[in-house]
Amino acid sequence: MNEDSKRNSIGRRRWTLGLVVAVLAGLGPAGCGDDSDGAELTIAVENAYLPFNYLDPDTGDPTGWDYEVLDEICERIGCTPVFENFPWEPTIQAVADGQFDMAADGITITEARAEIVDFSNGYINVDQRLMVRKGEDRFVDAASFAAGDFVLGTQIGTTNYDTGVELVGEDRVEPYEEFGFVVQSLIAGEIDAVIIDETAGQGYIGENADQVELIGGSLSSDQFGFIFPKGSEWVDPINEALADMTADGTLEEISSRYFGGEFTITYDDLEFPEYDEE
Repeated sequence: MNEDSKRNSIGRRRWTLGLVVAVLAGLGPAGCGDDSDGAELTIAVENAYLPFNYLDPDTGDPTGWDYEVLDEICERIGCTPVFENFPWEPTIQAVADGQFDMAADGITITEARAEIVDFSNGYINVDQRLMVRKGEDRFVDAASFAAGDFVLGTQIGTTNYDTGVELVGEDRVEPYEEFGFVVQSLIAGEIDAVIIDETAGQGYIGENADQVELIGGSLSSDQFGFIFPKGSEWVDPINEALADMTADGTLEEISSRYFGGEFTITYDDLEFPEYDEE
């Protein structure tokens, strides 16, 4: 990532109020047991996705929801988490190829992705919405947007991009590598709307209430999950740990600190990581 990319990544999905921790139920008692006790668990993370994973603005150390949750999971199932800094776009294929034991980066569970990776049970519910410039009056929802000749911006390789193509066709979707570029282009008038996960949109509006707003209803309701290579032995024990953490309140306690009003870090505060060229 070059310096311009790092400076312009400021809008990348800041999460605040509204996330709902999914209730995980119906899981059996299977766990890692002695087979994985102390084993290293390699985890791909972007370190540029608030509040799931990012570099602490004061210390430069990697931190976030993913780190706390997976540290707790490994404490419960007897493994050692090894977080690997890795860019978003190739992550799913890299996990499918066995380069990592898993990835954690707010990954939406989809049937297409499930063809090449295994997912954990969902742990957070999200809805996709349209974000527009403040005072937009040419359209009022997704249907009236689609009926015009307006241009939609999304981040490439995301379910937001897929939803955009379904809504208006590929010719009217402008893809960007970084989500910060998408929102900046919207504010600058270069595109007409953005598809964004609702909770990220609410957080971004909190910092830019005079420039952007959400309109219309939900375009898609999805869940996030961790991903693993097909047939991974880690799926069942991690699901069990997530279920236990839901039942005893640990997951909600961690989430409340990252998805509530107390979390005030924005992309303006951050330095973004360099990724190894491999």
